[in-house]
Amino acid sequence: MTWESSAITITTLLPIVGALVIILVPRDRDRMVRGLGILFTGAALVLSIAIAVGFDYGTDGLQFVLDVDWIAAIGARFHVGIDGISMPLYVLTFLLSFLCAVYTWRFVPEPGRTKAFLALMLLLETGMAGTFIAFDLILFFVFWEMVLVPMYFLIGIWGSANREYAAIKFFLYTLFGSVFMLLGFLALYFSGPDPHTFDLVKLTEFGAGGGFTHTFQLIVFGAIALGFAIKVPMWPFHTWLPDAHTEAPTIGSVLLAGIMLKMGTYGFIRIALPVLPEGAQAYAPWIGVLAAIAIVYAALACLAQRDLKRLIAFSSVGHMGFVMLGIATLTEIGIQAAVFGMVAHGVITGMLFFCVGSIYDRYHTRQIAEIGGGMSQRMPKLAGVFAFVAIASLGLPGLAGFWGEVMALLSAFRPNEALLDGQVGLFRVLMVAGGVGTILTAGYFLWMLQRVNMGTMPERWNEHAFGDIHSVEWMSWTPLLVLILALGLFPRLIFGVSQEAVSGIMAVLGAGG
Repeated sequence: MTWESSAITITTLLPIVGALVIILVPRDRDRMVRGLGILFTGAALVLSIAIAVGFDYGTDGLQFVLDVDWIAAIGARFHVGIDGISMPLYVLTFLLSFLCAVYTWRFVPEPGRTKAFLALMLLLETGMAGTFIAFDLILFFVFWEMVLVPMYFLIGIWGSANREYAAIKFFLYTLFGSVFMLLGFLALYFSGPDPHTFDLVKLTEFGAGGGFTHTFQLIVFGAIALGFAIKVPMWPFHTWLPDAHTEAPTIGSVLLAGIMLKMGTYGFIRIALPVLPEGAQAYAPWIGVLAAIAIVYAALACLAQRDLKRLIAFSSVGHMGFVMLGIATLTEIGIQAAVFGMVAHGVITGMLFFCVGSIYDRYHTRQIAEIGGGMSQRMPKLAGVFAFVAIASLGLPGLAGFWGEVMALLSAFRPNEALLDGQVGLFRVLMVAGGVGTILTAGYFLWMLQRVNMGTMPERWNEHAFGDIHSVEWMSWTPLLVLILALGLFPRLIFGVSQEAVSGIMAVLGAGG
């Protein structure tokens, strides 16, 4: 087995090895456990960067492929590979996981239970990364479900006061969607090419060649899309997200916002659209409408929030609405916008949750009214970083949040007329709704900064010895802050990677639709 065929398998499974090693460490060796977490997540990050360096960005085909027998009885194979759509999300998974491990060096949810916390985080890392490289539907489903249990325990054990309710709600929503998704996968297996297969490449070729009937595509696309929509989450399936984010520990929120939500949007691009192109064509206007509702609704909800973390949680619903709007246009620009938006949201919103976690560590409250403003007086560096990331999230040109949103709006102005004939007017209305959402987004972020950063700090905080940004925080935040600026100034860092793979998706959509 060569490095090229085994690279992503070794990289993806390395965190599980780390989790097993951590389990064997005595419970009282707290610093050793945290060091091992940094070591294994760092090693996986280095390997993922090596894969990115060795990747050929001039082709739309899969690279670093390993395709071997796995479960012969049902024809399931261990088929993994990576392309320009998977690559940015794959590397981002390892980057955020490593930065979270670094963050635990100083900020642990509960001393004495670090061992279980980091073991679960490493298991979660493998599940998230595996989802982006699996090209067998059963393997995809295994990785997809692998993230469910670790996140449930991270929220349920280390979360805030209402953690049990939030954990159960997260579990039930995701499990409900997974059932329909699995039924859709089974339908593809029994109605696909002969011999039956779960192989995503073969199913994509079969779907693009008109192998699935129109009625079949409508039914199965709806089932699969429901599973993905809950994970995104799309409106009105979003209600689990604010509760999960609000109650989760800081690291849980960072990984949930930074990576897990992208599993749903990635599923639409990777599976639903190319395998069932006629279903995508039929559902695209509805997806676009729900995305536009999410953008406006989430912005209005943010204006009503009084909890800092809950406000940022609702903002994720709106930002993922832009991603889904881009996908719904069925255009190359729209899907490129979606890929860029996924990465930008992961970097920016992950960083926002890091900031809120550090603010809570100092104030021991997330209530905006209790914080009372004036943070820039006592903690100017933290206030400055918080303002920088919030402005990036509202879409300021030159920062990472701009390109995904503006390109999603441009793609809505000119959707794929060949596939969406008669729907151009609708998408232009949705573009206007998205534009209103951007204005409201600027409003709630500026309102938040005015209430937290500006003004005079209330007298009740005078006796508190607030410390500004610690060295561990700088180490875990600096790569994200650099990326926010770099992606804004050089969007080709993502567009250049995903271009060929997105063109391949469009060719399949055009053939099948």
